[in-house]
This record gives sequence, C-alpha cells and structure tokens, in this order.
Amino acid sequence: MKNIFLTNTEESKNEYKQIMNQTVNAVADAFFDSKAYSGPTPQELKNIVKEESILPEKGLGWDSVLSQTKNIILPNLLRTSSTDYMPHLHSPATLESIAGEVIISAFNQSMDSWDQAPVATEIEVEVIRHLCALYGYPETGDGVFTSGGSQSNQTAIILARDWFISNVMGYDVKKHGLPENFRKLRMYTSEISHFSMEKSAHILGLGYESVVKLPVDRKKRIDFEAFEHILNEDIASGYIPFLAVATAGTTDFGSIDPIKKMSELCKKHNMWLHADAAYGSGVIMSRKYSDRVKDLCFADSITVDFHKMFLLPISCSAVLIKDGSNFNALTIHADYLNREEDEEDGYTNLVDKSLQTTRRFDALKVWMSFKTRGKDGWSDIITTSMENAQYLYTIIKDNPNFAVIAEPEISSVVFRYTNGTDNAKKDDEINKSVRRTLLHKHGIVIGQTVSDGCVCLKFTLLNPLMTHAKLDQLVALIEQIAKNYV
Repeated sequence: MKNIFLTNTEESKNEYKQIMNQTVNAVADAFFDSKAYSGPTPQELKNIVKEESILPEKGLGWDSVLSQTKNIILPNLLRTSSTDYMPHLHSPATLESIAGEVIISAFNQSMDSWDQAPVATEIEVEVIRHLCALYGYPETGDGVFTSGGSQSNQTAIILARDWFISNVMGYDVKKHGLPENFRKLRMYTSEISHFSMEKSAHILGLGYESVVKLPVDRKKRIDFEAFEHILNEDIASGYIPFLAVATAGTTDFGSIDPIKKMSELCKKHNMWLHADAAYGSGVIMSRKYSDRVKDLCFADSITVDFHKMFLLPISCSAVLIKDGSNFNALTIHADYLNREEDEEDGYTNLVDKSLQTTRRFDALKVWMSFKTRGKDGWSDIITTSMENAQYLYTIIKDNPNFAVIAEPEISSVVFRYTNGTDNAKKDDEINKSVRRTLLHKHGIVIGQTVSDGCVCLKFTLLNPLMTHAKLDQLVALIEQIAKNYV
C-alpha cells in the first residue's frame, strides 16, 4: 500500500476506494447461505486461526491480508442478519447504520472535546435532546452516549449515589469519598436483573452486599408488595436505601417491572429510580405496543441500547437523566482538554458528563437510522418482532413436548423441551444437546439459560425478517433433534 491515510490527494482517494470496494465485495460474498454459523467447534476454530506469528518481519501487503481474511475469518463469522440467529440481545445491523460506521471510522472523531469533534458534538447533543423528548423527559433532561448497557447502568448508579450522598446525606462524596457509614447503603433490583448491578456496586466500593435482589412474580416482574416490605424492614434495621432499579425488558424474559409504582415509593423515601431499558427501550417505537414502556418517564434515569431492538452496530448506547445538572458529578476540568473559558464561550465538551474520555461518534448511527426509517418504518420493525414472539409463545404453550416459562412482553421466549416426563435432569441434558446440535450441525444459533433451576432454551426475536412459517419449522426441528436424545 502506497498510502497510509485517506487524505485530499487523488492517489489516496483512489486507493481508499479500491480497498473499500474489495472489502465490500468480500463481505457480501461471505453471505453465501442462509445459515447463521458455519459450524466449527471451539477446537476446530483454534486450529484454523493458529499461526506462528501475526507480526511478520516484512509486511505481507493488503492483497495477501485480504485473501487470508476471506479464507480464515469471514466464512466463520456469525451472520447476525440470518433468521437462524436468535440467542442473545445481539441484533443484525441496518444497512444505513453500516454506512454510518464507515463514516465514523474514516473520520475518527473523538467525542471528548469540541475541538476533536465539532459537528459530531453538536449532532450528539441534538440526538440526546430528541431522545429525552421521546421518553417523556422535560427540558431539564440530558444524556450521553456510552459503550453499552453496562456502562449506561454504571453511570446512572454513580449519579444516583452522588446525588443521594450529597443532597440527602449532606456529604461531599466527590471531594471526600464515601462516608463512614457507606456499608449501610442499599440498592434494590430484580433477582433476574442484569449482572451490571452487582458489578457496578463492586466497582463503586459498595460491594455485592449492597445489592438487594427482589423476588419476581409469575410474570417475572418485581413483586412490588415484596419490594415495599423488604424496603421498610431494611429502613427499620438501620440500612440506607439510595437507589432502586426497574428493568424494562429483563435479559432472558423481556419482563417489565412496575416502574410508576416503584417511582412513587422511591420518592417517598428520597431514593433515585433508574430504569434499565437496555432491551425494552425500543418498544417506544411501536405505535401498537409503546404503552408497555410509557412509564419510563417516571424514572430519574434511563438506559437505552441501540445495538439491541434498534438494530444498530455495536457499540451504541445512551444514558438519559431527568435532571441534567446531576451530570456535574462526573465533571472535572483539565487545561489540555475541557477548559472552562471555552465552555463559557459556548464550546461543548462532552467529556464533562462521560465516564469515557475517548469515545466514538455513535450518535451518527441513531441520527441516520431514525431519519432513514422514520416513525412508520421503526413501528413496523418493532411491532413485527414483538408479534413473532407472541406467535411462538402461542404454538409452544399448547404443545405437550414443551414447557414455556412466561408469556413474552417484548420479543423473547424462554421454554424447554420436556417430552412430557418428570425427569428434570434428563430433560436438562436434552435441551443442552439440542442447542449444540443446532449450532454445529445446522448453523442455527439459539440461546440457553436457567429458570427455577431448569435448563431452558431461548429465542430472542429481534429480526423482523423472521416469519411464522420459519418459527414453525424451527420448533419442529427442535422436536426432531430432541427425540434422538430421549
């Protein structure tokens, strides 16, 4: 390669176009069938990719490296746009958002200071403003893009902790650190909430013991009466509740906690309510089902993930807060980056409200995708996925060979093959074998989880290309495979 970068020279532009065209063709050619996975086992993949060195004394050149990429990597990548891919909250990427990734990579903006990302900064600010309105926040609302749901949740928990300790306890946590009685602090969340709750508590020095896991009802939502009882008992015992987390779309079941009722209880006890809507935030786009998440506006902060139901490339998430002034907890000025005099003159430095310093221009993907598809397009996409889940639930619940765990509220269905027996351990092994057979023999990738101690299978239906006929075929195939292990 003669050129290192894409610049204003015709020579660099031509070489960039050539490389991009070759890459686009190679990627398109890698979609050679409808399967989600080509099938190799972990050991087989280890043997395929193993090399003496990936850093040769002399560079191999672009053509050789592209050839190796086409032979070794591209055929074995998961094809998430396949309707045979449904294991996790891991979506295909819309075409316009893939184009957005090309722009993001080529211009390589860094979202920490205005002078590293002028128009990108203003676009992120504008996108955040519209997102706050979309979820019913007032003009005081604000937000920032993050690497994903875990970081969005962690940011919200930090802001909640600092708000509570500073405003309710009257202690300057930003200056002095945690108060002496910090071991009494408690946060409350569903027993099936995302593990980032415990991870965040650990990182913040509060420890796993500060996370109170609340029981769920048969619909896998927080049991509100149990929450109220546990909270009152903890207060009577001298603990200090500062935060509750409602999940709008649990990872496995897509269940939605009682956000409004939790908000009322939190206000009564001077607590912050965070809504982890990493999964369920996309439901707001469905004209038919948006009411299921209408109560997100009652939360003090919301996690929104765009690389789940919104079908954008990883990574793309945001945390929104009802009162933007609470971002002050993350602000610290540096002469080399976010100078106060610049901000006084109207230069926005987004590092003031971000855990990250260097950050990608992910807001571009939201901007492009929202404008491309519009309200009608997004409503169709989200509604289709939710109704596919409802259809799958309907055909499984009446099938004696299956047990379905809960009726879906969004687009996930958790179930298990039972063969009508009472041998739970045998059924566990059958379900494990079914998933691996689908993965390695059929190129079909589905999820596996545990509910009430039993191994279950999971369809996470984010792909609007899925059809009822295809779901019928998949259920029949699972039955066929399972009978071989009975």
